[in-house]
Amino acid sequence: MKIYCIANKKGGIGKTSTATNLASILADRGYKTLLIDADPQCNSTDTYRAKVKDTPTLFDVLLDYDEPTSITEAIQHTEIGDIVASDPLLNEAETKFRNESGEEYFRLKDSLEQLKSYDYVVIDTAPADNKLLKNCLIAADEVIIPITADRYGIQGLSELNHTINTIRKRNNPSLKIAGLLMIKYKERLKLAQEVLEGLTAVSEQLGTKVFKTKIRESTGTQQAQAQRTTVVKYDKKNNTAIDYMSFADELLGE
Repeated sequence: MKIYCIANKKGGIGKTSTATNLASILADRGYKTLLIDADPQCNSTDTYRAKVKDTPTLFDVLLDYDEPTSITEAIQHTEIGDIVASDPLLNEAETKFRNESGEEYFRLKDSLEQLKSYDYVVIDTAPADNKLLKNCLIAADEVIIPITADRYGIQGLSELNHTINTIRKRNNPSLKIAGLLMIKYKERLKLAQEVLEGLTAVSEQLGTKVFKTKIRESTGTQQAQAQRTTVVKYDKKNNTAIDYMSFADELLGE
């Protein structure tokens, strides 16, 4: 089972779009795939049309110490794919995690070890540096970092890299950065080219790469969001959908 964590400490960067479309593509290709929404904003949960009320969520899996919920109990099977839904209660996660001499950072990893039948797990994360993000990074095999093609896109990369390096040293030595993925890319803009050049230099410092695939911006993304679905489900001929499918090819080496 391969676990991808989609992370960036900056908000509005395309994490949810990347997580939901990647998970959707993997499932469509016949891989048993689970999406985990670890962002209290619940955007991935909304995209998958998953339930939050009156059903087990990630909050119950990680933070219900009195009546522990297994991750298999929290999996919802939707038309788009399998998901463990988020919950606004995860906003309280930082204070809800019990201080267990570091064991609180392994709650997600321990839960995922219960899964036997999945080929891929994709984790959507919040733009924050907290115990919840650390749980996701400790559980993951590789991190995919979405970056927007603007001057502010690189902000927060050094902090995220510091967090990843700390996790490697203390908790998950095999954790890798799969690469940096450019989102909302407009090839004709000079600024986008300048950001790409700068990002290539940054990726070398991080010991990773910039994915060759760039995710172009299109109105299809907003239209898919309005329909509560992924771009690849909404319109596979859309530029953004085409790019995400190419990205999946590159990621998997297909």
